[in-house]
Amino acid sequence: MSLSILRILLVSVLSAAFWVPAVQARTATADIARIRTGIATLEQVHVRLDWPDTADRGTLQLRVGKLDAPELGYAFRDLSWQCPLQRDGDGGWRCEGELRSGGAKPMRLDIALGTAFTDVVLRQGESRLEVHRQAAAPDDTRIDLMTVPLVWSQALLGRAWTDGRWKTGQLDGRLVVSAPANQPLRVYGPLTLSAAALETPDGSIAAEGLGAQLTLDYRNAAAGQRVDLRGTLRGGELLFGSAYVALPSTPVEWQVEAIGDANGWRLPILRWGDGGTLATQGSATLAPDGSLHALDIEIDSDDLSPVADRYLSGWLGGFGLGELSMTGRMRARVQLDAAGMRGFDAHFDQVAVREPGGKFRFDRLDGELRFSADSPVDSTLRWGSGQLYGLDFGAVELPLHSADGVIALRAPATVEAIGGKLRFDRFQLRPPQGEQGLQANFGLSLDAFDIGKLAQSMGWPAFRGTLSGSIPDARYLDDRLVFAGGLEMRVFDGSVKVSSLAMERPFGVAPTLSADLALDDLDLLSVTEVFDFGSISGRLDGSIRDLRLVDWTATAFDAELYTQRRRGVKQRISQRAVQNISSVGDASFVTSLQGQLIGLFDDFGYRRLGISCRLQNQVCAMGGLESIGKEVAGSGSDTSGFTVIQGAGIPRLNVVGFNRQVDWPTLLERLQAVGSGDLKPVVE
Repeated sequence: MSLSILRILLVSVLSAAFWVPAVQARTATADIARIRTGIATLEQVHVRLDWPDTADRGTLQLRVGKLDAPELGYAFRDLSWQCPLQRDGDGGWRCEGELRSGGAKPMRLDIALGTAFTDVVLRQGESRLEVHRQAAAPDDTRIDLMTVPLVWSQALLGRAWTDGRWKTGQLDGRLVVSAPANQPLRVYGPLTLSAAALETPDGSIAAEGLGAQLTLDYRNAAAGQRVDLRGTLRGGELLFGSAYVALPSTPVEWQVEAIGDANGWRLPILRWGDGGTLATQGSATLAPDGSLHALDIEIDSDDLSPVADRYLSGWLGGFGLGELSMTGRMRARVQLDAAGMRGFDAHFDQVAVREPGGKFRFDRLDGELRFSADSPVDSTLRWGSGQLYGLDFGAVELPLHSADGVIALRAPATVEAIGGKLRFDRFQLRPPQGEQGLQANFGLSLDAFDIGKLAQSMGWPAFRGTLSGSIPDARYLDDRLVFAGGLEMRVFDGSVKVSSLAMERPFGVAPTLSADLALDDLDLLSVTEVFDFGSISGRLDGSIRDLRLVDWTATAFDAELYTQRRRGVKQRISQRAVQNISSVGDASFVTSLQGQLIGLFDDFGYRRLGISCRLQNQVCAMGGLESIGKEVAGSGSDTSGFTVIQGAGIPRLNVVGFNRQVDWPTLLERLQAVGSGDLKPVVE
């Protein structure tokens, strides 16, 4: 039951009083086809008064078949109220009884009709709503609310916001409803919300546990509606699409002024004040369906530390950055339209951004970042140091230019990183527009990156060498980063070339990397020494095609590694390396010499060495020299199994594998055990 319905019932009772004959009559009835007021229409109104001749009170019955208050959004059917009607001793009347509406839970309605006033009290449990009117001010009705459920005001909310649905919460306050003839309806006064919760049918907007002290000023005229809400929020949670706000226990000041008509809503005033954490002011317009048409807002934060948790966790969580932390100061202006970003102007002062999982870190971020969808603007952004996936990089200054919806480098920028230099030759970024997501493209070059530092940060063995190369064109679209060109690493006196490099969700959940690698003329002795596998001398070639890493763990590849004879290069394999190969193979790798004989020699000569693995679904399809190709394996390779090592000289040692389907996690465990010395072969 709404606030305004009480006023309507009051009107009907007053009307009935004029229709009912003198109280000496035993029974009186009145049927009224229609009663019109400034805010509602009642139809099929029936009033009955039974009053015994000698009694001091009678029984009043009121039934309303149909009640519509379109301006407030209310429509009721089958209203009934019965109460004992009696004089109040001062020339007025009083009646209290049960009020019912269809199948809804009944309420208690108490109406006092004085000579100069009207008081109405509606109760249900602890909830209490009082309506007070004075004859001297017939256009105004005062409404006092005490622990009133918010769902009682659902129809009024629906008029201003079709999709809004109150779930829980209580309302206290005092409102004045002003409905003068030929003038707009006005509702105004202070309100207190406790434990308020609401949502939309699609769940895109929701609130939970809200506490608020606010002042309402609502006007409804033929030209449209006008709402001014202002006050403080304390605690609770808000959700707007992907934006999640966790309100603090300290007061947050806010104000919204909205003007609505058939073309949508204009919000000329938007204010938010969360102490030194976040202060905003601006304006917006909404389409009739509630979608954003335009937004112009200024943002100021003297302390960014709480901002990520309070205001950005929902948006950041979609990128896998829900634990991001920030410190420092920032002020910005953001301009949006229905298509997306129109302008952005941010100023940073000693800002630090950290992802606790170690994905990235930026320290001492200073300067400006400006974006324009129209006229050109310049800015300069600097940071003192940073880290990306455990790799440190130094200070850099980025000269930027923006126009026509793109922000780009005005000049190349170089940053010291991983013992070498990283140079951005160009960089362009286009923020999301309409249905088109974020786009970026850039070109960069790497000069003398220290492979040892790279390996250390990634937890790899202690490689030595340098990484150089260029990526003339890299493109980011739909959360996928694709690199044109390639990189070349000078390691182990040879080279490893990387091509077809691409990443999905590079900073999100479970990042994925794909690439092709080509190994050329690596010093196999240096490789085996790094992995502590035993010693194998020779030159190693090979490839790793269709490599796919998910969250930096290999899930698929097609690899083949083999030796190529080089003039003047010895090809020897140590006893330990032979035993480790056999141990890793778990008896599926068989040597042509028994353990007793192997133990008599420190190393062995070999003619060729080759192994292949095609990883799919956690299973490695193994192969040897014969699966690598005739030009590599030559003749004489074993066909019943697969030859891993083809011996040379005396004693002649061959290693043959027979298990072509190997469980990949088990194989990794054995390789790690060999490298750490936990898997020890026994030589008899």
